[in-house]
Amino acid sequence: MIHFCLVHTAYHLHCWLPRSHRLSQVAVFLFGMGTLTLQLFVLLRPRSSRYCSQPLLANLVGNMVFTLLSLGLFVLLTQAELAPLTLRTTLAVFGVASFGEGVCSGLLTLLAPDCEKTTPELYYLSVLLSVGSLVSTVLFSGMGLIWLSKVTCPRSDAKPTV
Repeated sequence: MIHFCLVHTAYHLHCWLPRSHRLSQVAVFLFGMGTLTLQLFVLLRPRSSRYCSQPLLANLVGNMVFTLLSLGLFVLLTQAELAPLTLRTTLAVFGVASFGEGVCSGLLTLLAPDCEKTTPELYYLSVLLSVGSLVSTVLFSGMGLIWLSKVTCPRSDAKPTV
């Protein structure tokens, strides 16, 4: 869910800043390129191709694909003044896929403690991505529960929306 969190946070940062500032686009681009550079560095390390009991290398490639997709979604969201329904639907599907990828990443990392000795860079990057996914899942679960409570239990002093 870390990739969905990146897109969501970057989009809201872009909306909060004045239109004349492109700071959010530059910041997200630099963060995305830094993340991709780190992933590419670990991917190209000779020790990363050693034997590991779990397919952490394939998981890293999947994470790289999701990082590229998240950067593309952010560009699409910032270029559209109002996000059309298809783009919002795509973002929701991307969030579910990102959650699934985070769960898979966490399970693969949890089942691969022996990879810490054979492929340490790959293992520690997988741990970092798994923890980031877990933290963002908890964050979005909390946000979803708050949103659900506002929708199902409106305050009595709130104005009715038509």
